[in-house]
Amino acid sequence: MALKGADIMKKLPKTNCKDCGLATCFAFAMKLATGGIKIEACPHLSPEARNELDASMAPPIKRVTIGTGQKALELGEEEVMFRHEKTFFHQTGIAILISDKENESEIETRLNTIKSFRFERIGQELEINLLALSFESGKRDRFEALVKRVYETTDFGLILIADDTDVLLSAVTLCADRKPLAYPITKENVDTLIPKLKELGVVAGVKGKNLDEIAEITADLKAAGIEESLLDPCSDNILQAIGDQTFIRRAALKKGFRPLGYPTITFPCSMYSDPLKETLAAAALITKYAGIVVLSQVDTNFLLPLLVHRFNIYSDPRRPMTVEEKIYEISNPGEDAPILISTNYALDFFIVSAAIEETGMPAYLCIKDTEGLGVMAAWTSGKFNGESIADFLNTHNIQDRVKHRKLIIPGVARKLKDELEEELPGWEIIFGPLEGSDIPKFLSEEWKVS
Repeated sequence: MALKGADIMKKLPKTNCKDCGLATCFAFAMKLATGGIKIEACPHLSPEARNELDASMAPPIKRVTIGTGQKALELGEEEVMFRHEKTFFHQTGIAILISDKENESEIETRLNTIKSFRFERIGQELEINLLALSFESGKRDRFEALVKRVYETTDFGLILIADDTDVLLSAVTLCADRKPLAYPITKENVDTLIPKLKELGVVAGVKGKNLDEIAEITADLKAAGIEESLLDPCSDNILQAIGDQTFIRRAALKKGFRPLGYPTITFPCSMYSDPLKETLAAAALITKYAGIVVLSQVDTNFLLPLLVHRFNIYSDPRRPMTVEEKIYEISNPGEDAPILISTNYALDFFIVSAAIEETGMPAYLCIKDTEGLGVMAAWTSGKFNGESIADFLNTHNIQDRVKHRKLIIPGVARKLKDELEEELPGWEIIFGPLEGSDIPKFLSEEWKVS
């Protein structure tokens, strides 16, 4: 639970010295409680008080990082139960299961599919995050060969799954510098694994028969100095899984119960053999708090909807998707190229830019910052009117790039024409089509430079 200003005030020196930049210690306490200032801003806190406040104000769900470099996946640090309250920060990791029982051809196919899978949505690249390598063959050398192969040929974060403790330790040692997740850490093997997990600095995947057992294991790990864990309550089906995930989230956020204050890992691949049911379970668990979902399939017809769903869940509901305000040059435009203008609402930008690219015609696409509002909303709020557009064009000197004076405006913004003709004397203001899909036809048939 978040620490209140009054609770923080009890730990402060109460001198109102103003060294923190605020008028009173109470003002500092209130601002610290809302995250508006760092605890280090108070130079007079005793070490004991600082440590107590640090511990009390730590995120209710621990931040955990799996992997290294650009592929590192951060999980946890969530602060709300529902995304409309604030936002969800660290998106669910999607992992693909690879078993050492599969033959060489199957493994190669899966790896190639995963490595080549990329999809762009509104300027964001959607991709798989992790590979989950499972020891199922009963042959230690076979599993180690799989781990080495994936470690050497990919840069994905790794989940290593082996019920045999010796095999798990051996596999973890092979790729410890990649900071993998070691799974499962259970009540039976935790004491054996603690020294090696601590030495290697890898993440512990905690598995328990129930949440009480999981809390005991995480407490043991914490006491041993192992800070990063993921929790698997071993849910058998989607109904139980949502119940478990919700309970863990509420225990951490609402009750401040630290032994359950970690991200979770879930296995829709073990709940259902039917790919559609597996995908539906994964979608529900992305919505309801799973830190990682492990899938058995690599069919893009199932993966793509999941990635788009995750993207939508983890976008900030309070802020529209936007792109940078600037003049975008499409296909190396020259002095005869048309000039189009639109807002920085991301969907507007990508629809219009894609339509221009479809024609193959070079063009200048001017994107005006409207704080993410679409054309009509931006016009009514004064963020996309004649004066602001004229200022934008003059600031970016678009007139120096072309020999004509023609500007194509969105067809829905008909009231802009009179405003722009007044603000841009000598310019011809042209209505574009009402729909973005009609831009290719409009440019190919109607654009002429006189």
